[in-house]
Formats: sequence, structure tokens, C-alpha cells
Amino acid sequence: MVSEIVRIRPDTHAKLKQLAKEEGESMPDVLDRAVEAYRRQQFLQGLANDFAALRSDPKAWADELAERQAWDATLADDLKDE
Repeated sequence: MVSEIVRIRPDTHAKLKQLAKEEGESMPDVLDRAVEAYRRQQFLQGLANDFAALRSDPKAWADELAERQAWDATLADDLKDE
């Protein structure tokens, strides 16, 4: 495994070490999961911000709802569960 060096504060290192110990995992694995969780959180927050902006524009929001309604027609495409 290729590794990189990242400087972290001593208190952050202690927390990471404790989490790894509690989880029975390596510190890199715990850090990987933490970074992935943060990335997902940031993505979802960005999405929430975008929808808030969309909802604040009455015309854009009406267009969004109309498009959703148009796509709802595809729900009745008569495909059976496979």
C-alpha cells in the first residue's frame, strides 16, 4: 500500500488512535472512513443548499415540480419486478 504523510494535531492523533483501538481497526482505515463520511456529508449539504436556492425561486421551483410530474409518468411503464 502506498502511503502519504499528513500532519495532524496531537489531539486529533490521540482521537484517531483511540477510535482505531475501540473499533479494532488500523488508524488509516478509520481515517479513510472518516474522510469518506465527511465527503458524503459535504455532498449532501451542497445538494441541500442547491435545493434551497431552487425553492427560493418560485419559477425555477415550479419548473422543477413540473419536470418531476412529467417523470412520474414513467412509474407506470408496466415493467414487472425481475
